[in-house]
Amino acid sequence: MKLELNILGPATLAFALAAACGGSQTPVEEAPPPAPPPVAEAPPAPVDAPPSAAAAEAPPKAEEPKAPAAAWRVTDGISTPESVLFDAAGDRFFVSNINGGPNDVDNNGYIVELSGDGKVVKPKLIEGGKDKIKLDAPKGLGLLNGVLYVSDITVVRKFDVKTGAPKGEIAIKDSTFLNDIAVAADGRVFVADSGVKSGPKGFEPTGTDAVYVIDKAGKVKPVAKSKDLNGPNGLLAVGKDIWVNTFGSNEIYRLDDKGAKLDVTKTPTGGLDGFAAMGDAFLVSSWQGKAIYKGKAGLKFEPLLQGLDGAADFAFDSKRSRVVVPRFLGNAVEAYDVK
Repeated sequence: MKLELNILGPATLAFALAAACGGSQTPVEEAPPPAPPPVAEAPPAPVDAPPSAAAAEAPPKAEEPKAPAAAWRVTDGISTPESVLFDAAGDRFFVSNINGGPNDVDNNGYIVELSGDGKVVKPKLIEGGKDKIKLDAPKGLGLLNGVLYVSDITVVRKFDVKTGAPKGEIAIKDSTFLNDIAVAADGRVFVADSGVKSGPKGFEPTGTDAVYVIDKAGKVKPVAKSKDLNGPNGLLAVGKDIWVNTFGSNEIYRLDDKGAKLDVTKTPTGGLDGFAAMGDAFLVSSWQGKAIYKGKAGLKFEPLLQGLDGAADFAFDSKRSRVVVPRFLGNAVEAYDVK
């Protein structure tokens, strides 16, 4: 949001000066006035007198951490990137580009395909408004059996990952802001509704916070649906479990089959987004902290990468041990080596 400040200049003040003229008489010489009494000099200030509070210097402001050097960076053809998905089998990345506002129904969203080393392979593998494709504001991505699942405001759309051709869509009733997607090993597809909408003051809550599951037959049911979910955003499927991080707080938690929050763990800052596994640890990105944290459920999370403004739904490249981050605010995708 851009804030403009208008400063008015000071008003100009005009001063008038009037001079009086005396007569032509010869002035009478008067006796000189008595000399004024001597003025006592102020005693000198002690040499070791402490400086005043006004003169004391303020402590220097701590500098914000800076991002490390990127292994590679892509900007061409990237417009409001929200999610990066790593396809380990194909050694490639898919990047969802909103190309506008996150709630805009404008049919101009698209998906970019990158190689494992960050080269653009297909600038628009899937393009809204072309070849009968509908795609408004794509966010979360998931890959299952050659089909790319894409969350798009209130609909999950499906596309052939080779040709980009549409393969159907699944409407999520009563949703307002579908976000991340996670695919479980058993073929279930999970999708989060962050329960927000973009307004004049930023994101505003809608109260539709939920996590849904799409079964193999394409049927949808809520795993959990409550404001207590605190704006579900990033999802991570681990075995039969679904882990959630929250855009509206600094919580991560696991949902059981009845929708209960288990193993709730706090991260240093909130506004969480991306969620990935790195070995037996979790990685989460935080808009508030401009960081990606690493840690385990029930234990302390520490910064892994810092200085990342607008780090959205990133991917972990397990082949090269890299985190590939969509810089939502910077129209770029960047890769960082991590340990």
